[in-house]
Amino acid sequence: MGASQAGPETTDRDAFPDLRSWLRRLAATGRLAVARSGLSLIDELAAVAKKLERDRAVLFPSPGGHAIPVVANLFADRGWVADSIGVPTGQLLARFQEAVRHPRRWIEVGQAPVQQIVHREVDLLRLLPIPKHNEYDSGPYITAALLIARNPKTGVQNVSIHRCQVSGPDRIGILLLPRHTHHYYKMAEEAGEALEIALVIGVHPACLLASQAIAPLDADEMEIAGALLGRPVEMVRCKTNQVRVPAHAEIVIEGRILPHVREPEGPFGEFPQYYGPRANREVIQVDAITQRSQPIFHTIVGGGMEHLVLGEIPREATLLDHLQRSFASVRDVRLPRGGTCRYHLVVKIDKTNDGEPKNIILGAFGGHYDVKRVVVVDRDVDIDDPVEVEWAIATRFQADRDLIVVSGAQGSKLDPSTDGGIGAKMGIDATRPVDADPNVYRRIGVKGLEAVDLAVALQPDGEAALARILAAQNQTDW
Repeated sequence: MGASQAGPETTDRDAFPDLRSWLRRLAATGRLAVARSGLSLIDELAAVAKKLERDRAVLFPSPGGHAIPVVANLFADRGWVADSIGVPTGQLLARFQEAVRHPRRWIEVGQAPVQQIVHREVDLLRLLPIPKHNEYDSGPYITAALLIARNPKTGVQNVSIHRCQVSGPDRIGILLLPRHTHHYYKMAEEAGEALEIALVIGVHPACLLASQAIAPLDADEMEIAGALLGRPVEMVRCKTNQVRVPAHAEIVIEGRILPHVREPEGPFGEFPQYYGPRANREVIQVDAITQRSQPIFHTIVGGGMEHLVLGEIPREATLLDHLQRSFASVRDVRLPRGGTCRYHLVVKIDKTNDGEPKNIILGAFGGHYDVKRVVVVDRDVDIDDPVEVEWAIATRFQADRDLIVVSGAQGSKLDPSTDGGIGAKMGIDATRPVDADPNVYRRIGVKGLEAVDLAVALQPDGEAALARILAAQNQTDW
């Protein structure tokens, strides 16, 4: 197998927050299911995970007869995300904002659990249980790996997540969108060099969250992860290149994105609930795989709940920070599920000026190019309830005065309604006029609603009570 031992096994005595600590937390709180052994890695594993995606995480022992178990559904909703970093749900975005503002530098260690076993002869599908997820995916995909790349000139690292198609025993096709990793790759390619990278599988949720922060170029997301964890992330140098990776990860695939090489990749089921198309894309040459002695493989079903939630929270936090720097009235934001947690944004404000919502809309469009619709609402609207947001649009919005449309703007290339990523953006001001008569926009409400205790107000056996009432009625019936 080309494996060699790389140091003594590190045990839980180090108590470093890792994937295993989160799985223990999920199991202890009734949020982890265990599938029967031997489910197929092709479609069947993803089908079970999809069935449970809003309810429980799921661990798959021996999937497809493979010795390494697979876990999916680490996040079912924003409450799980908050729990993973130890804060109440209402403080989640503020905690993420604080971590982005005050990152904590990682520390380098000489030995690591993730390098207990080293494979230098690589056969990806033999060594790792890599599933095929959606029906028309082109094959097995690595979907939950942190891709860590170094700036070829400065050595500063960037962390992101990309879809990675297994194209051969030691070859991976990858979709690089026009973000930081792509920038590093173009720098290397222009110099005629490969970009050294690592794909890191099986990490604490804080590392996954940090990877999705909308951070400036050359901001190292592992420093954001350290702030979320409240301690520096321990990192170790790869065996075959200069990239540093989380020491307590489960599996690391070491490799290089080759210069001037493109091969077919896709289709793949993406977060907009459509398939990303097949095209010639960049290629990773795998040089080695390192792992724990008994690793766990994490997978994310493309377009599933975990995929959406993972992108939702970091984007909300960074968009909120972006807007609050310019608009003191902004109180909160949400990226609702109906907008794939990427394309639609709801902004809650304390309105002080009738022109302010339109400025906020334009500011939100500048916060991230994925955002294509912004709805601004008043503070009395529950932005976690899509019915409330729709009600605000229905009763506080008029298209001839409250609608903004921006044509020909950069959007998401994964949005099939765009022209290669160029499309329109729409803003909706669903707020009350500042000088409106309070009685016109006074919301109805039943007095005493909050004080009702149903255990006191209702009879315990409604069926028997109904029978008694009907019997009494029958006695007086003509």
